[in-house]
Amino acid sequence: MSIKPADLARIRELPLLANASDESMTLISQSAFLQWTPKGADLVTEGDHNDFLYILLQGAVELEGTWRDRDSTLAVLRPLSTFVVASVVLEAPALMTARTLARSQLLMVPGEIFRRIIREDARVALAVIEELSGCYSGVVRTLKAYKLRAPLVRLANYLIVQQRRQGGSIVRLPLQKRMLASLLGVTPESLSRAFAALSEYGVQVDGPLVTIAKPALLARLAGPDPLIDNPMPAAGVLMGQASRERAAHEDGVVA
Repeated sequence: MSIKPADLARIRELPLLANASDESMTLISQSAFLQWTPKGADLVTEGDHNDFLYILLQGAVELEGTWRDRDSTLAVLRPLSTFVVASVVLEAPALMTARTLARSQLLMVPGEIFRRIIREDARVALAVIEELSGCYSGVVRTLKAYKLRAPLVRLANYLIVQQRRQGGSIVRLPLQKRMLASLLGVTPESLSRAFAALSEYGVQVDGPLVTIAKPALLARLAGPDPLIDNPMPAAGVLMGQASRERAAHEDGVVA
C-alpha cells in the first residue's frame, strides 16, 4: 500500500530524505510503508539478513547484542533514528537485534529500493555517508568511554549528560536500571554499588529520580570530555545522527 500524501510530506522532512529527488520520493511512496508496532516486537534479529531500512518516527527501540548465553543493550534509539543502515547497504547479516521498548511508529523502506535510490540519487547517498559517519563517531566515543573510564566514572558522566539534557538538579532516569546497567557495561549489582558510591559526591537516588546536589563535585569525578560526551537532547530532537554530530558530540551510549 502506497504512503498517503500527508504522510509523504512528513517523511520528506526526515534528515535522510530531506534532499531526495522527486524520483526517489516517488519510489518511496510506492514501496515503503508506515507501521505502528507494539512494545516488545522484534524488528530485526541478530544474524539474519534484513529486508528493510527502518526509521523510527515515534516510540523507542533497543539494540541488543548477544554472545553465547550473554546479552547486552548496545543502544536505545529515540526519534528520529535510522537503524540497520549498514546491513541494508552491504546486504549483510544484522549485527544486532532491534526490539521496540514502547509502541512505535516506523517507516520501513525495502532494502532493494533503498539501494537503488542511493545508486541513482547522489543527495541521498551523501546523507547516508553522513549518517554512517555520525554512527562511526558515536561508536568511537563509546569505545573510548569503555577503554578509558572506570564504571563509576561512566555512570557519573551519564548522569551529567542527563542533567544537561533535562535541566535542574533532579534527573529522571530514562531507562530501567537493569537496562541502564547493561548499557554502561556493568551488572545490576555493580550499578547499585556505583550509585551508593556516588552518594559521597552528592548523588541521591529515589527510584527513577536522581538528585545531583553537588554538580561541581560530581563533575570533578567525571571529567566530562566533549570528545566523548554530548549534552544534546536524546529524545524529541528532530535530527539524525549526522546532524547531532555536527551540532554537538553524541555521547555514543544512548542514541
